[in-house]
Amino acid sequence: MSSEYDDLKRRMDGAIAAFKHDLASLRTGRASSNLLDAIQVQAYGTTMPINQVANVSVPEPRMISVSVWDKSMVGAVDRAIRESNLGFNPIVDGTNLRIPLPELNEQRRKELVKISHGYAENARVAVRHVRRDGMDFLKKAEKDGDISEDDHRKRSDQVQKLTDEMIGTIDHLLSDKEAEIMQV
Repeated sequence: MSSEYDDLKRRMDGAIAAFKHDLASLRTGRASSNLLDAIQVQAYGTTMPINQVANVSVPEPRMISVSVWDKSMVGAVDRAIRESNLGFNPIVDGTNLRIPLPELNEQRRKELVKISHGYAENARVAVRHVRRDGMDFLKKAEKDGDISEDDHRKRSDQVQKLTDEMIGTIDHLLSDKEAEIMQV
């Protein structure tokens, strides 16, 4: 069971890592280079992540700087940022783009909190799916005679405890992000 337990833990940790990545991409009014991670740029006949055609940095709390490596790609990067539905209007300065972040209004903050709750629910569902897989494995092992009923009960309790721990982690991350979003 140890290797199965480790596999379940690894998969649940993966769900939490994906949740952290989703939360990092939410704009909270504070600049972060993660805000542009999802943007894809049409470059050299293919679609590439923005970090493969430019350096993304945060020189000030309310400013993101994008330094495009190839001068011919500046227009494509500018277009990709404007069309990303993030509400950014980059200022082109040679091969650099400066992206000022406006203050968030109350309505947008509440909308971001709802989005973060959706991300949290998706992460909880992913953890529960992993739990279900673990429980199914234990039922099959008991049915096949590989483990006893007592072992099945003990290991089921371990899986449930791990699940509760991971859900608690998700709830803690969500409350931290909510506080960050609602901070004026």
